Amino acid sequence: MRRFFIIILCLAALVSCVSPQRRIEEAARMGQLNVTMFGAKGDGVTDDTQAIQKAIDFLDKRGGGKLFFPYTPNGYLLSSPAKEYTADGALVRAQLILPAGDSNIQFEGEMPCKLLYTYQVRPLESVAQHFEPTRFGEMSWSNTCLHSTWDAPEVRDSLERPWAVLAAPEGDSCDGRFSRTIFSMKNMEIRVHLDTSRMYPTTSAAFLKNVSRLIVEDSQFCLDEQVGDTVLEKSLQPNPCHTVGLHTSGNQNDDQILRNVAVQGFRYGFVMGEHICADYLYVHNCEEAIVFHDATHLSTIGHIVAQHNRIILSTTRGRMFGNTPDDVNLTIGFLNFEGGQTVPSPPDVSKLVYGVFDPENRLRGSVTWHEPWGMGVFPVLGAEKYSIKKY
Repeated sequence: MRRFFIIILCLAALVSCVSPQRRIEEAARMGQLNVTMFGAKGDGVTDDTQAIQKAIDFLDKRGGGKLFFPYTPNGYLLSSPAKEYTADGALVRAQLILPAGDSNIQFEGEMPCKLLYTYQVRPLESVAQHFEPTRFGEMSWSNTCLHSTWDAPEVRDSLERPWAVLAAPEGDSCDGRFSRTIFSMKNMEIRVHLDTSRMYPTTSAAFLKNVSRLIVEDSQFCLDEQVGDTVLEKSLQPNPCHTVGLHTSGNQNDDQILRNVAVQGFRYGFVMGEHICADYLYVHNCEEAIVFHDATHLSTIGHIVAQHNRIILSTTRGRMFGNTPDDVNLTIGFLNFEGGQTVPSPPDVSKLVYGVFDPENRLRGSVTWHEPWGMGVFPVLGAEKYSIKKY
């Protein structure tokens, strides 16, 4: 028996001698690397920006891999200001930076996202018998969440790069100026701060123009507040800043795979280009829900649910975010929408004006739309080469 205890003590001593770095390397090799190994707390109080960046940099140096984010009820707080340039002088403007490189880095949360919360602004007179009035500070924390509280400087020039929570630096490959070959995200939510004194966000969520290949699954990009408060009589306002929920890869990219992805509350929900293959997109309370700069190679979207957006489908005007505008070959299987024109409650900024806005007639392909209730109209400007049908 004594020999048995000696053996156990020796084994325990050997385990304790394994360095933290050795444990991290072994976890990475097994696909079990966890952000908490780098000091992330996920308590909603500690600034986890540097810990998560340290984990990203570690994966990049080892040749890629999966970075796991355990679910926490308060999310991973990102309160550090974004960096405008990387150490080698590349423009990035992001709180979390995906380094230039060829390896695949994947973020993965503990469970698939519950897509978008109740972002309607419910007025007092219409909800007394059925709902509580909409108030700030009642957001759910049911997802694995990166929660930014940093307010970016206002960027009001559409040609200028936006500030973002997550981005790769500008590179020199192809028209998209790619610096990173591939990035994947699964089961994650990125929240951007909404300053309720201003009522529009100044920070974008994920600006991934400079990633050549992108895979996003069961994830969403949204605000950290409701889009209004009926008691305070405040609602989302027209955004002078060119903010984006998710900007996919720039022109001359590789494949772009989106599965079950949602965006809410930005001036532009999705900004996209060629090689998009998406099965389900959900867009809520954006001034322009889905914007294409080009798709000379065909892009396809299976199903879109668009609720309370000012414009649902549009093409860029000029070189927005440095993208080269071109023809957009795009097929959309079905587009189901709620326009909000008949709803008396705010925000007015996201009541439908155009179903399709394509003044330069760059769209080619087709879309079939359906509105289950409302005005039953789908206003179009331009889009003379695009087939638009009612379901």
